[in-house]
Amino acid sequence: MRFSHERSIPQSLREYGRGIAGGLIFSLPLLYTMEIWEAGLVMHPARMIWYVALTFCLLMLYNRYAGLRRDATFREVVIDSVEEMGIGLLLSAGVMFLLMRVGTHLSLEEIVSRVVMEGMTVAIGVSVGTAQLGTTEADDACGMAGDGRGGENDYLGQTAIALCGAVLFAANIAPTDEVGVLAREISPWRLLLIMGVSLMMGMGVLYFAEFRGSQRYADRAKKSHAIRDVLTAYAMALLAAGGVLYFFGRLETAAPIYSIAQIVVVGVPAMLGASAGRLLLQPDADNNEDATPS
Repeated sequence: MRFSHERSIPQSLREYGRGIAGGLIFSLPLLYTMEIWEAGLVMHPARMIWYVALTFCLLMLYNRYAGLRRDATFREVVIDSVEEMGIGLLLSAGVMFLLMRVGTHLSLEEIVSRVVMEGMTVAIGVSVGTAQLGTTEADDACGMAGDGRGGENDYLGQTAIALCGAVLFAANIAPTDEVGVLAREISPWRLLLIMGVSLMMGMGVLYFAEFRGSQRYADRAKKSHAIRDVLTAYAMALLAAGGVLYFFGRLETAAPIYSIAQIVVVGVPAMLGASAGRLLLQPDADNNEDATPS
């Protein structure tokens, strides 16, 4: 058995290339968002540390349950997560430099804050891109050693993947000023309507639209499982929305009802990420499904 870091230079370069492409595909809108640039300059260092730590935990969860290689040990999952975070920071710094958002007109502290703020979401995109954008190989299957086929019925694993998808989608919406405008103008009854639509959207993605991997990762055998999966996806969506809004400083001075409104508004794209991501962020889901005897 060949382990994840016993690879040739061309194989490693291809993986890094997929990671760079994934980081840009999933996070390029954030790199062009003015609100993120400003949030990076005003975020308290302690919060920035928490932001980095929680992003690293999310990378660990994704690599643990849906990473590139099944033969990866816990140590290799940690190494992969560190590498992805490093690539995310380098990509963030490079794009910010090209866009003239970092330079001699800023202090070193301001440059670091801006690069880290952008780099964390880029790192998640790097992790997803590394696992998702490559061709299938015999030794490239999902998760960490001992996880079997990646845990079709592994509730914790599927929840972690849903959270990762929710964060990817929520992070592109949460820092924008439009969220605040919507939250101020939307009435309470419309918030309830938005929540209902979000739940129906999740049900449609997981159990109606027949996305890739839905036959394998969405259990249709029991209605209770369907309800559980949709409610779990929405819980992860709201958690991701609230977390991202908090780290971007959108909940600090807001009244409770205004904070709730912002979370529900961002919960719509986050729910799409949690439900669709739970199916689409599974490595090899389509190939394994096609291989199932009819």
